[in-house]
Amino acid sequence: MTRIERIEKDISELTPAELEDFRLWFEAFDAKLWDEELAQDAASGALDALAERALADHRAGRTKPL
Repeated sequence: MTRIERIEKDISELTPAELEDFRLWFEAFDAKLWDEELAQDAASGALDALAERALADHRAGRTKPL
């Protein structure tokens, strides 16, 4: 059995309350990882081209108010 299969098995055996706790924990865990990745990408300049393209589109009138 692989590590992922063991995790899947363990999760499938959680009580409804434990599963809700796990969902809340995992949502926060996943959001933290995503935030860290986004911060690294922003700091490295990996998003600069996307930002410039969005700004150029806005300046050219190709955007709509939200």
